[in-house]
Formats: sequence, C-alpha cells, structure tokens
Amino acid sequence: MLVIRLFRVGNKNQPLFKIVVTDKTKPPRSGRFVEEVGFYNPLTKEKKFQPERIKYWLKSGAQPSDTVYNLLVSEKIIEGKKRKIPVNKPKPKEADKAETVLPETAAKPQESPKTIEPEKAPAVSPETVIATEAKTEPAVTEPIVQEITKPEEVKDQKPAPEMPVDDKKS
Repeated sequence: MLVIRLFRVGNKNQPLFKIVVTDKTKPPRSGRFVEEVGFYNPLTKEKKFQPERIKYWLKSGAQPSDTVYNLLVSEKIIEGKKRKIPVNKPKPKEADKAETVLPETAAKPQESPKTIEPEKAPAVSPETVIATEAKTEPAVTEPIVQEITKPEEVKDQKPAPEMPVDDKKS
C-alpha cells in the first residue's frame, strides 16, 4: 500500500521535510521512495507542492498521513476537514496509580478499625508497648505486644570473653 508522508532531511534543531510517496512497509530512509511531491519547512512555514502529482497518487490509492492530509487541506489541494492528530501524553507513574481513588471505593463508606474498650483491655505493664500492624483491611487489625528491655538488664549481662591480643606480628 502506498502512503504520502513526510521525510525529514533537516539538521538538528532545523527540521525540513520532503513530502514523498512510498510503500507503507518500507519507511523512506536514505532516499528510497517512489516520488517526491513537495517539501515543508515548519520553521518558516514555507510549503511547496505538486498538486497534479498528489491528486494522481491519491486517485491511484495512496493514503496521506494525518499531517500531510492537514497540509493538503490547508493548501486547498483536497477538500475536507482537518484530522485530529493524537498527542502522546506521558504515562502516569506507578506511585500516581496507587494514589488514584476509584469511584467504586469512594462511594462505599469505610469501616472503622476495631478498638479495645478500656474496661476490657488486658493488664499492661509499664515495660510493654502496644503496636498495631497495618494490614490491607482495617477491620482485621490485631494489636501486637512487644516487650522493651530496660538499660539496667543490659548492664547486668556478662560481657563477651575477650580474645587474647597477640603483640607479635608475623
């Protein structure tokens, strides 16, 4: 299938495009195309077309790319409305996906986590700390009790036996 597309020939930061007819399966590199039918300079907005050759290739079944189609419509070589060219938007990062709230979850009321009432609370010594572990479902959280060692207990432990130091080095 033949297509009419742009072929970049400009330097870095100085784009210049040839408008060429080429096979869709073979991109137009290094001058391998069927025919050159015009050029376009986007910096100076200079355009030059061969309207009779473009109409010939369109009748032969060549399909213009979206950008070339819009250029041909603006130059009134063909009639029609301009096509909307899709713009590639950056994909959201994984962190942004996690923060996004789905409408299904926003509509549901959130359940509150179970709490321990003061009169039913177990006796807790001053050396213990109650910590809760976060889980995916707040209704299933259970308290975790961890003991904290006092600095005095650490001092009471016997130190590790010292290794004899060899003064002679070999």
